Amino acid sequence: MGQVVVLGTGTMGIGIAAGFLAYGTNTVILGRTQEKAEKCFEAINACATSIDPQWEKLGASLQAGSISEWGNWEGTDLVIETISERLDLKKEIFTDLDQRVPPHIPIGSNSSGFPISDIAGDLKTAHRMLNTHYFMPAHIVPLVEIVLGKHSDPEIANQVCDLYRAHGKKPVLVKKDIPGFLANRIQHALMREALSLVEEGIATPGDIDTAVRYSFGFRYAAVGPMTQKEISGWEGMTLAAELIYPSLSNITKPPPCVTDLVKNGKTGINKGEGFRSWSAEEAAVVKKNYEERLKAAFAVLKIAPDQD
Repeated sequence: MGQVVVLGTGTMGIGIAAGFLAYGTNTVILGRTQEKAEKCFEAINACATSIDPQWEKLGASLQAGSISEWGNWEGTDLVIETISERLDLKKEIFTDLDQRVPPHIPIGSNSSGFPISDIAGDLKTAHRMLNTHYFMPAHIVPLVEIVLGKHSDPEIANQVCDLYRAHGKKPVLVKKDIPGFLANRIQHALMREALSLVEEGIATPGDIDTAVRYSFGFRYAAVGPMTQKEISGWEGMTLAAELIYPSLSNITKPPPCVTDLVKNGKTGINKGEGFRSWSAEEAAVVKKNYEERLKAAFAVLKIAPDQD
């Protein structure tokens, strides 16, 4: 059955814990205090139920504890840190874990911004430390990026990938901790072009959403971009690229159309306004539909899983 220990009681920690619990793994959630961690139980159970309504029959336990006091590492397969995106705090946590967690247990960080090479530094057991980067909502989105730092052991990374596959996830091994890892680099390349098109008045945010969702984005639920071009043929892509690439945006910072929004506190649905205004009722519907569509997409992918 094994055990996974998750440090951090925020949204990501809750989703990550639920993902393991739903597959029958004993799960521990650690917070600044045990009481704070226990307050996550209801949300973790709800997320686990959304993955598998029958998960409780698997007999896995959910425990809570304090980050600074937890010491039961017996049977632990993985420790995952999900605390706030502050490098100083993460380095402090990993320095502590380096000494407290038995050296055979892998330790991952969910950080999307800080590479594991910076977090782990030259710690004694940095070889078993990796980025284990999830995407929100963590209990639904299948991808987990396993990123090697300068001291990370590839064999340990592959073992962690196997652990994730056994828990219904789709891990990818990123062999160097470059900024943005893998998925966010690709995502930001798209966003740079999309925001540039908005800035130049060529298309509205709504039309960009429609163009992506109902063209290549629609196809990507079936196969990824590399395989899609294997199907359609690389000759057409390379001919088009010769024309398109020279005109693509190469800006090195976000354009005013989005930075002005951020400066004015218009950061999206949670603030009631981004590129457009959102009522509380409309925001609730959009968020609900978003999760339901993600679940539906995952269900489709499970019908004919990739042979990997």
